[in-house]
Amino acid sequence: MNTPATREAFEARLRRIGAERYHDLHPFHGLLHGGQCSPDQVRAWVINRYYYQSRIPMKDAAFLSRVEDPALRRAWRSRIEDHDGSEDNEGGIARWLRLAVAVGLDPDYVASCAGVLPATRFAVDAYVRFVLERSLLEAVASSLTELFAPKIHAERIEGLLRNYAFADDSSLSYFRKRLTEAPKDVAFGLAWVLDHADTADRQDAAANALIFKTDVLWSQLDALHSAYVAPARIPPGAWRPGEGLALARAS
Repeated sequence: MNTPATREAFEARLRRIGAERYHDLHPFHGLLHGGQCSPDQVRAWVINRYYYQSRIPMKDAAFLSRVEDPALRRAWRSRIEDHDGSEDNEGGIARWLRLAVAVGLDPDYVASCAGVLPATRFAVDAYVRFVLERSLLEAVASSLTELFAPKIHAERIEGLLRNYAFADDSSLSYFRKRLTEAPKDVAFGLAWVLDHADTADRQDAAANALIFKTDVLWSQLDALHSAYVAPARIPPGAWRPGEGLALARAS
């Protein structure tokens, strides 16, 4: 029987996964943050990332439907409100659609998810199914990419403000808000995983769940890079430059 790692060693293992596999290392983010993306490449990113954003509260609702512990449900349910919004909170989905407007897209088109890449759909839908079907420990561990999110959000804010005319406090409000929301969520999630991954097998399962989530994020950027960065290969049904623009709605 394998001996589980200490709490400190296991946390270090989880953090190494982010250091080696998080999508801030993907070449597409280098282009985006460095101001090397064309307007249409930025739009493609906004359209496809919206699909992920829109499914996060669905993923969290699926998770909550399986949780019998009221304390865990109370701690987790704020994540849905963070994305869907409330009377006092605009919500992350609405903030993302403001970014869509800022880059020249019709928000109704973006919200329809009509132009999402097939690979984006497969990856994101696989994540929702993972959370619905795997153990609660694996489901919570898969959320721990939030450990690494504040760094990429800060880099994104700096890079977009420096390089793109559309970038301002309004259009980048999603990322600024996540700088305060994500640390709160991950503090709870990390502690819960460290408390419940109390055997070597459970530690392996949690680590593999986090690897799976980094693969989900990475594969979305692979799809974007393949479809919209030269030599572009846009698959059937995916967004094509000129579609879904704000001017098209006004005409």
